[in-house]
Amino acid sequence: MVEINTKYKIGTRRFGLVNWIGAWALYKKEVLRFLIVWIQTIFSPLISSLLFLLVLSLAIGDSRGNVLGIPFINFLAPGLIAMQVIQQSFSHSSSGFMIAKIQGNIVDILYAPLSAAEVTISIALAAVTRSVMIAGVSIIVFYFLVDIKIENYFYLIAFTFLSSFLLGCLGIIVGLWAEKFDHMATATNFIIVPLSFLSGTFYTIDNLPNFLQIISKGNPFFYMIDGFRYSFIGVSDGSINAGLMYLIFLNIITWYFSYHLYKKGYKIRN
Repeated sequence: MVEINTKYKIGTRRFGLVNWIGAWALYKKEVLRFLIVWIQTIFSPLISSLLFLLVLSLAIGDSRGNVLGIPFINFLAPGLIAMQVIQQSFSHSSSGFMIAKIQGNIVDILYAPLSAAEVTISIALAAVTRSVMIAGVSIIVFYFLVDIKIENYFYLIAFTFLSSFLLGCLGIIVGLWAEKFDHMATATNFIIVPLSFLSGTFYTIDNLPNFLQIISKGNPFFYMIDGFRYSFIGVSDGSINAGLMYLIFLNIITWYFSYHLYKKGYKIRN
């Protein structure tokens, strides 16, 4: 009995450096959470993108002329997909924490034998999975409606992952900070949506005044959408490699901040 008590002290991890089974269970739980309502979480963003495409193609059509050397609709389509990838990744992780706090089942995560790194990475990767599914379905549907094809698979995978992981971590931060759904709506309406629309989704930033171009090039959403679009059309507004490095840097910073807040128990522990 003495040996057992010595070997298994309270608070001592028994899973090695990483609790792979626990992390996988949390990731699987988060994935199932959005797959149960797949019409709302997967196809609803697709419908929104299609409506944007339909309205703008009918309102502007061929009168817009070419953008970056390609038809406007072909320029627009990848940006619409990327915008949904960004918004839905944020929505997944932020709503997950918010609902868990309100319903009181946040304790299921807090009392689980999982480190702060395992929790934040598992939830962020679940957000990535949701975004990848949305992107995959959207690309397939758009392929039959718009003349687009994938030109560079590396940049497609890289920018999809970096964009969704970054917004997944940001969603964790907002989910921890928010005390009610009004707070989440504030973050979405005044941060996520404006940055999405001001990122060059519907236009090239070359048409902006110089000071707005400088501001846009500091907007990470610009590099997310520009890089995603580049993987389809082979032309970009900014430097693709600089954008890639910028997003990697922001991913590290944002994940560490979400990890630190969760480990500290920010607004989830008394």
